[in-house]
Amino acid sequence: MYKRILGMAAAALVAGATTAAAQTKEVVVGVLYPLSGPVAQVGKDAVAAVNTALEIINNKHDLDMPLAKGEGLTGLSGAKLRVIVGDHQGKPDVGQGEAERMINQEKVHSMYGAYYSSVTAAGSQVAERAGIPWVNGESTSPKLTERGFKFFFRVTPHDGEFTKLMFEFAGDFQKKHGKKLESVAILHEDSLWGSDSGSVQEKMAKDQGYKVVEDIAYKAKTTSLTAEVQRLKASKADMLLPSSYTSDAVLFMRTAKELDYNPALLVAQNAGYTDPSFLKTMGKDADGVITRSPFNTDLAKRIPLIGKVNALFKKHSGGRDLSDVPARAFTGFIALADAINRAGSTDPEAIRKALTETNIPGSQLIVPYKGIKFAANGQNELTRGILMQAQGGKYCTVYPFEFAACELKYPMPTWAEKAK
Repeated sequence: MYKRILGMAAAALVAGATTAAAQTKEVVVGVLYPLSGPVAQVGKDAVAAVNTALEIINNKHDLDMPLAKGEGLTGLSGAKLRVIVGDHQGKPDVGQGEAERMINQEKVHSMYGAYYSSVTAAGSQVAERAGIPWVNGESTSPKLTERGFKFFFRVTPHDGEFTKLMFEFAGDFQKKHGKKLESVAILHEDSLWGSDSGSVQEKMAKDQGYKVVEDIAYKAKTTSLTAEVQRLKASKADMLLPSSYTSDAVLFMRTAKELDYNPALLVAQNAGYTDPSFLKTMGKDADGVITRSPFNTDLAKRIPLIGKVNALFKKHSGGRDLSDVPARAFTGFIALADAINRAGSTDPEAIRKALTETNIPGSQLIVPYKGIKFAANGQNELTRGILMQAQGGKYCTVYPFEFAACELKYPMPTWAEKAK
């Protein structure tokens, strides 16, 4: 009799869960990006990428990726995904307030975003306290996955992994070209992301035997970098490693031109240097700039999904092509949706558990990651990056050398050469 009662209770629980899944009409995700301010275009492109993912998830598409072949979330009886988009303006306090609003008033089932590492840090603290999953596709401060959070998951490589790639490139470059690189100069803005990037680069450079001749921190969104560029020029470093958002990256390049500072090798930590508006603004003056990235459109020859997803993305972006940030935003959002689908529930704990069990193969991604599988700290442990160089007004992949779409230009063209 006792066993019968237990069996009936278990059946009732299963039936209740099945009924709840069947009754779920939509799953709501809060999405945070900078939609105003100096990197607004990056945020708008990221939202366009999320909307592209929504189109694929909520409708049938002949694509070899999670959730593409059905309509809606099959694990929740075809429930549709809906997003509520907020503008954090690049300000941590605004991002924190938006996260609180979305969680407490909009009752979102999970959170996604937010590009700026400082905003992601502030907003995800709110989600952690509330027990709401937060998935991030593009914030790279290493500290984000060193906080012991249970509900935070990051899909992108972080700056430690990207910096390791830079120094692997430096080593392979010396072997291939017979050039000796002995000294490094570091320039970074002073927010959480820039400071973490600079400290990781300094440590790794020293650990690998490079002399750090300058390590310069400047105020984010500064209006002048003259003194900093003068110091860099005097340092005569073999390699410059800058970490700047878009407006600062443009300011640096213009100041370098004005002061005729010609680094032989400039390897940037992404951000402003991969914003499409950077190339559009700088034109041929950007030629020779190298930046790390997890994505470039010239990888389409190796990753056929890129072209197919890019065609959909252009419908949501006003004709703009995929670039670094939207490619990572798309990838991370697909990972979140896949977990919600496998959870078969809008319960935050069920979604969190499903995220810990994520295992998406690299063949189903538009970025060159080996896959998506989260370590115990919430960091994707299957990431992989590339280096690309601005040549003729666009970026082409130059490293790893087996992925190269063009030959590396070294040394970086001087301002006099660009003026010809």
